Amino acid sequence: MLLNDPLFVVAALASLAVLVILIIGVGSFAKGGEFNRKHANRLMRYRLAAQFVAVILIVAFAWFKMGR
Repeated sequence: MLLNDPLFVVAALASLAVLVILIIGVGSFAKGGEFNRKHANRLMRYRLAAQFVAVILIVAFAWFKMGR
């Protein structure tokens, strides 16, 4: 089962982190205001970094599952 694979769990958590950061960023963009002006670029950088890590973990999981 996939939930028994630690790499899958870490990749899923990384993907969830990307989703949370994206929702916070879109929500603050939609609302506007001081928070958006202050943190929009920082949230974008955090999302890009988290997305990079998530993609690397997903590719590593697929690579190990295929048996190289």
